[in-house]
Amino acid sequence: MKPKKTILCVDDNEQYLSIRKVLLETRGYRVVACNNGAQALEAFRGGGVDLVLTDLVMTGGVDGSQLIEQVKSISPHTPAILISGRVKIYERDSLADVFLPKGMYEPADLLERIRLLLVRKRGPKRLMDHNSRLAAHASVA
Repeated sequence: MKPKKTILCVDDNEQYLSIRKVLLETRGYRVVACNNGAQALEAFRGGGVDLVLTDLVMTGGVDGSQLIEQVKSISPHTPAILISGRVKIYERDSLADVFLPKGMYEPADLLERIRLLLVRKRGPKRLMDHNSRLAAHASVA
């Protein structure tokens, strides 16, 4: 059995957070749920997070865009999805890999985007591992 991927899910609305957590857990993901950006950043620094899924507008000082910016400064290859109920088109510069307006996407669409981002994250690492093995094998020969 392959290891579960861990998703850091962040939203200050408990209902949305709970719905997303159930959706992801029933699809086999491990979910770390946080209801503000500062708490999420602390959880991310703890390690083991494969993808960040965050609301844009949150109370508590750190919004979703700032959270993603800080996550990417720590780990540039960690995929991030930004969701907003108040903004339909996000025009500011963002380091998010995907932007989704709340209520404008199907759960299946969110799950597929998560799957694709996790595959893309895994891709270069596999290639790098393969190249290192080749180099190690060549140096032994």
